[in-house]
Amino acid sequence: MATATKAKPTAAKAKPAAAKPAGKVVPLGDRVVVKQTRVDEVRASGLVIPDTAREKPQLGQVIAVGPGRLDEHNKRVPMDVKVGDRVLYAKYSGQDIPRGVFGHDEDEYIVLKESDILAKLA
Repeated sequence: MATATKAKPTAAKAKPAAAKPAGKVVPLGDRVVVKQTRVDEVRASGLVIPDTAREKPQLGQVIAVGPGRLDEHNKRVPMDVKVGDRVLYAKYSGQDIPRGVFGHDEDEYIVLKESDILAKLA
C-alpha cells in the first residue's frame, strides 16, 4: 500500500516588525527630541504641494526628553513635557536630526530646547 505523505504545513509569513531606530538619540539638559507631524498639503484643485515647497510643520510628538536643566543651586528642574506628548513649537527653532540616524525611517525629527515648545496639545 502506498502511504500518502502529508505536506508539512508551511509557517505563515510573519509580518515584519516595525522599523526600530538604528541609533538612539539621548537629549541632554533641557532638550527634547520631537517627531515632526507630516501634513499632506493638497489644494482645493487637487494639486499636491511637494515637500520641498511646503513649510515645515510646527506640530510633533515628543520621542525623548532630557533630564532637565540645572538651576543656580545645581538642582535639576523637572521637565514640563514627557514622552508621548503632542506639542506645538516655535517656527524657526531647533536642530534637524539628519536622516539615517534612526535607520531607514521616513519621518523627520528635530531637537528643541524646552523653552522653544509653545504648548502641549490635549
